[in-house]
Amino acid sequence: MRKHYKRFACVLSAAIVAVQTLALYTQSILPDHYYVAAGETLTINSALPITSQASRGSMPVEVYSAAGNSYNVDLRLPYGVEIKQVQVQVVDREMVVPGGTPFGIKMFTEGVIVVGMSDIASGGTSSNPAKMAGVRVGDIITAMDGNTVQTNEDVGRIVMASKGNPVRIDLERNGEPMTCQMQPVKSDDGVYRAGIWVRDSSAGIGTLTYYNPSTDVFAGLGHAICDIDTGDIMPLHSGEIVDVTITGVHRGTSGSPGELRGSFTGDTTGELLINSQVGIFGTGGQPDTALEPVPLALRYEVVEGPATILCTLDDKGPQEYSISIEKVSIAENNPTKNMVIRVTDPRLLEKTGGIVQGMSGSPILQGGKLVGAVTHVFVNDPTRGYGIFAENMEKMSSSVEQRRK
Repeated sequence: MRKHYKRFACVLSAAIVAVQTLALYTQSILPDHYYVAAGETLTINSALPITSQASRGSMPVEVYSAAGNSYNVDLRLPYGVEIKQVQVQVVDREMVVPGGTPFGIKMFTEGVIVVGMSDIASGGTSSNPAKMAGVRVGDIITAMDGNTVQTNEDVGRIVMASKGNPVRIDLERNGEPMTCQMQPVKSDDGVYRAGIWVRDSSAGIGTLTYYNPSTDVFAGLGHAICDIDTGDIMPLHSGEIVDVTITGVHRGTSGSPGELRGSFTGDTTGELLINSQVGIFGTGGQPDTALEPVPLALRYEVVEGPATILCTLDDKGPQEYSISIEKVSIAENNPTKNMVIRVTDPRLLEKTGGIVQGMSGSPILQGGKLVGAVTHVFVNDPTRGYGIFAENMEKMSSSVEQRRK
């Protein structure tokens, strides 16, 4: 009998440890904050049966159902196993017009980005003044000798005017301001040089995710515009989006991502105000389509299963193609790779091979709501890629409003 009791105790102890481990793991991956639409309650879409209820001492959640309220709920596993307490903020449901239309991006940086360095040959020796002064690739030069720097030409002019005298450089590195002194050298061709290559602008093609008619704000890409050499987010000084005509599609294959090919028409449709980790944002950019506004989904409403994307591959405008959302991750530690998606539509697979460059920002629709946008393609499997929650993009809209004031 004792042997049976001992065995039972071991099994029970192992079960308790397993449940506690599961609760701790679930606690680590679930966000501490959630948004819910006014009049609705929080539901956790998970492989685990997680329930939510008002925290002890709180009023019923129905009391807080109006936008602007916030309250705490306890998340639990079956049998009352508590996971964590989270904060819920009630917001109005946004209605947005889905995009799917391509646009051209023209942007100029706030300062210039150091993208490379090269030694200067002078009198039989070689040196690199900028490197010796402590400048690094990826630094953003904002001023030289007290003069604001916005273009490559600004840098060349100030360096040349120094006549070899020390130049004060104000720069940013990883968001932190720094100052250094650099002494240009006169190269063998008679020109004073700093030994750096800088970039002041960028251009490319992306896809509009949505337009909010109530605020005149657009969102696109679902990721930042980054410098091709450094990989850093390019600081935005000014920019615009312009109409694009798609002229062709280079089909993607394993190990070789495809791309949309197009040309700028020159017609400006919107002002670019923010280049952020979760996409680009600005005013204007209303899509020239007959699409009606749809509700913008919050992260807890996105589920694994069938969905569609809108994208433009030719002169027929945005078309809807079927995909499957294979995985949903609501963890807060990665704001852009929230979903793993797979293209399932035979028409899209035949035309593009799956996801191609230029489709970033293509809206993802599920259950009549805008749930997210395409962001990245898997290089070794172009039929699959990542998506971002629409909620994460919408959070940036308030920043657009502040920039506009």
